[in-house]
Amino acid sequence: MHILLKTIDHASEFAGRLAAWLFFAVGFFITYEVFMRHVFIMPTIWVDEVSRIVQIWAAYLAAGFALKHRQMVVIDLIFREEGTPVRKWLDSFSLLLIIVFSAVAVYYGFELWLKSTLRGHTTDTYLALPKWFTQASIWVGFGLLMLQAIAETIKIWLPGSQEVADEQ
Repeated sequence: MHILLKTIDHASEFAGRLAAWLFFAVGFFITYEVFMRHVFIMPTIWVDEVSRIVQIWAAYLAAGFALKHRQMVVIDLIFREEGTPVRKWLDSFSLLLIIVFSAVAVYYGFELWLKSTLRGHTTDTYLALPKWFTQASIWVGFGLLMLQAIAETIKIWLPGSQEVADEQ
């Protein structure tokens, strides 16, 4: 079980670091576009679409990383002390909601991606990029989020599993 938890944690960590670099790339692309547009009066045709696609991927990839590091929105006015039975149940309930929502997003996201892939849909832009590339980010990102939520739920209830995860 500890190997599975470590594998999920490493996948979320990798996805989060990749997301950070993708956000950096978006900033670079936009800076390049501003420079080309205002200095050389030669705007590009690719920066807008590529930046949006990269940003979509980065946002979905970062979700599991944010959950792993407990950086998602957390309100703990009443049950601040970790390890209490009530806190464990509340954390488990909130993670269960994430798991259910993610499972639905993975199911319908995969269905949408498969339809676009089989039919060869492309964007309605000059680049005409395949839509499956953008739509894959939905089920991949939510799949990682769902796996991380499952891992976090196990860590709550399995003695010693949090220490194994913290060794990274």
